[in-house]
Amino acid sequence: MGISGKVVAITGASSGIGRATAKLLAERGAFVVLGARREDALAAVVDEITTAGGKAAYKPTDVRLRGDLEALVDLAIERGGKLDVIVNNAGIGPISRFDALRVEDWDAMIDVNLRGTLYGIAAALPVFQRQQSGHVINIVSTAGIKILPTMGVYAATKNAVRTITEALRQEAGPHLRVTEISPGMISTNFADSMTDPAVKEAMGERLANVAISPDAIARGVAYAIEQPADVDVGSIVIRPTAQD
Repeated sequence: MGISGKVVAITGASSGIGRATAKLLAERGAFVVLGARREDALAAVVDEITTAGGKAAYKPTDVRLRGDLEALVDLAIERGGKLDVIVNNAGIGPISRFDALRVEDWDAMIDVNLRGTLYGIAAALPVFQRQQSGHVINIVSTAGIKILPTMGVYAATKNAVRTITEALRQEAGPHLRVTEISPGMISTNFADSMTDPAVKEAMGERLANVAISPDAIARGVAYAIEQPADVDVGSIVIRPTAQD
């Protein structure tokens, strides 16, 4: 029970939800192993954590590459001696209407949001099976709960992860915990990946008016982790009170 002493790998950890989660878990005594594509930003997060007295390491990680996820898990075991939790958080959202035909953006969301989560699961499961313990946490989205225009492909990738998460939970047996967390409008750089100027502007305005801190999601992750080993928190939805 608890977070102190646990080894947690987090993807998409250089900013937003991943960064907030890394900092909170480290404050509570976890050793966090951080992956993201931007090495300079990762190094800055690790420096913040270690300066505050926490324990952290990082490895540049592109979740589109299965070997990168395996290397991140290997680093956790090398430095921490085990892996207790993997948080599959990396995601992008270059949303647009279907008739805009931004097919490259569709491919990118499938590769990062869906394939990247599967690669994280594939990297962690053999370790969890050997240990007879472990916890998979997948960051999904309320976009998959309430479907809206421009969100079709993004929501589809997140709902695919939701399906994967539930099937994994049913397959997991008594030693593996599986959790999905669905953030609503969160104040992150989510809009940065958007390539449609009009959609990006509208989303920026929406985030500015409604979004809550990524710390709210970090607290949800911490809640799921800190439960006793025989308690599986299956699903959490965290959204602003002002969100429709």
